[in-house]
Amino acid sequence: MNTPADQGIPPVEIDLLIRPEWIIPIEPAGVTLSGHALAVRDGLILAVLPDDEARRRFVPRQVVDLPGQVLLPGLVNLHTHAAMSLLRGFADDLPLMRWLNERIWPAEARYAGPDFVRAGTLLACAEMLRGGITTFNDMYFFPEAAAEAAGRIGMRAVLGIIVIEFPTGYATDADDYLAKGLAVRDRLSDDPLLSFSLAPHAPYTVADRTFERVATLAAQLDLPIHLHLHETRHEIEESIQQYAVRPVERLRRLGLLGPGLIAVHAVHLDAGEIELLAHEGCHVAHCPTSNLKLASGIPPMSEIQARGLNFGLGTDGAASNNRLDLFHEMRHAALLAKGASENAEALDAHSILTAATLGGARALGLEGEIGSLLPGKAADLCAVRLDEWLMQPCYDPASHLVYAAGRE
Repeated sequence: MNTPADQGIPPVEIDLLIRPEWIIPIEPAGVTLSGHALAVRDGLILAVLPDDEARRRFVPRQVVDLPGQVLLPGLVNLHTHAAMSLLRGFADDLPLMRWLNERIWPAEARYAGPDFVRAGTLLACAEMLRGGITTFNDMYFFPEAAAEAAGRIGMRAVLGIIVIEFPTGYATDADDYLAKGLAVRDRLSDDPLLSFSLAPHAPYTVADRTFERVATLAAQLDLPIHLHLHETRHEIEESIQQYAVRPVERLRRLGLLGPGLIAVHAVHLDAGEIELLAHEGCHVAHCPTSNLKLASGIPPMSEIQARGLNFGLGTDGAASNNRLDLFHEMRHAALLAKGASENAEALDAHSILTAATLGGARALGLEGEIGSLLPGKAADLCAVRLDEWLMQPCYDPASHLVYAAGRE
């Protein structure tokens, strides 16, 4: 093959050339590259190519050699409440509704303000970056304070315009929540690392009228809708008593199902609901550790995957997980899917890595910018050491990332 140098074309100046042991680009799927390098210019991926070709084609200002390490896209935390890092371990070993009613909501009423959110989000961002997470999808009060923290540490964030019916220290009613959140979005719309979603908390805390307004705003502003859905059996039973239908059907009637909907948890879906969500192009934020810790249940992830329903992985908040660690979520997601389906081939390592990167990016409408190592995408990157003796031998880097390695 003729190279630019062979053809008399001068090498291209670039900012950075990274030379790891392996590259898992996510796209194309199921591929692990060795002997390759990744070129970066102006914050964007310019090329992924063999080492020898990279040396001929580029003149980098900086070269980073990563022997024994695997390079992949930065991980995407598809659901968290970042500021709740300040409540880590505060309300352990309780079921969801007692956890909320007896501990979390009273604590938030007393403490949650801009300073709480700023400090808690900064702590969460540091923890997430330490574990390879470069983008997080947040749902909490005072989003401007969360934006300040994310900006200070340099993370990419999707901030939820939270909506709930009851008053808090942040807002008085659903209209007030929306007005304040939309005003923050307008003020911060030029920040390249920030985007926004509409975040009605859950079917049991949001009225029909509010959901209808959320659906209208989502269509007008082209914003994703991020909400807890079918997290517990109690939620479904309560919906049937109050609305005579399960929550998914209620949302369908209200016009919320579509490519912008991110259904968080989605633990208790029947086959028809999985089919419906897949048909409508919805997404699932799978939070296996939080689901286990709150005893909410195990979602039918092998069926979700089989139906083509896109899903990403989320940590939930540190108050219901205790770690903002997508390596834990990857391992739990893979093992639970295999155990629940009694199928050892369910959610293989490459599928889980895709969920933790491109799946989350797709759900957020950011797949054109992040989630895989294609030229033109942002150089949001994660490198993991696999050369320590605890990781030996390494037959398959993808397998090691899901089953053996950790954020440490």
